[in-house]
Order: sequence, then structure tokens, then C-alpha cells
Amino acid sequence: MADLVKDRVGAATRGATTIADRVVAKIAAQAAREALDALPKEGSAPHATVVVHRDVARVAVTLELDYPADIGRQCGAVRGRVRQRVETLVGIEVHEVSVHVERLHSVHTAHDHRRGRLK
Repeated sequence: MADLVKDRVGAATRGATTIADRVVAKIAAQAAREALDALPKEGSAPHATVVVHRDVARVAVTLELDYPADIGRQCGAVRGRVRQRVETLVGIEVHEVSVHVERLHSVHTAHDHRRGRLK
């Protein structure tokens, strides 16, 4: 047993674990979905892009929301959830989470595909 302990390599000399930006982006997108009240029926799921530099991440989330909605509250919830999940699951600091609302979906402006215009 003493030989096993003596032959172990220290953590600093074993190497490093690198997590790809696209993996962090998938975690961020899932966190954004979790934070939203609901996804629009005809909308796309949130999408995230991430840049990681020296264990610090900057995240951009693009999403679609139902309208009417409290846009500020939902964007704030997305920012908080994305920061918390990325820091917890990946172990890197998130200095910035920008949220871009790409489209608002309303029942009153549903698209009539047969005539190519709004109702």
C-alpha cells in the first residue's frame, strides 16, 4: 500500500482539463431554457455563444419570447441562471451574460401561411 501512495503523481504535474467553448455554450443554452417561463410554441429554443479566456467566460444568449411578457424579468432570470449553472457545472467565472431577444411571438400577430400575411 505504501508503494501505491509513493507512485502517485501530483495534481500539478498530471495535466489540465480543457472544456470546449461549445460545451459551455450548450450548458448556457440549457440554463436559459430552464429560466424561461415557457418557450414560444412557434419559436426556437435559446441559443448561446461563449468565449472562454483564462477561466473567465463571456456568454451571449439569443432567445425568443411570447408577447406580452415581462421581458426585463425574463432576461434577468436568464442572466442569473446561466451564470449560476456555468459557474457550478464548469467551474469558471462568468463575467458577462448578454441576452438578445430576437423575436416576440404574439397570438394576435400569428402568421397566416396560406396567404403570406399577418392576421
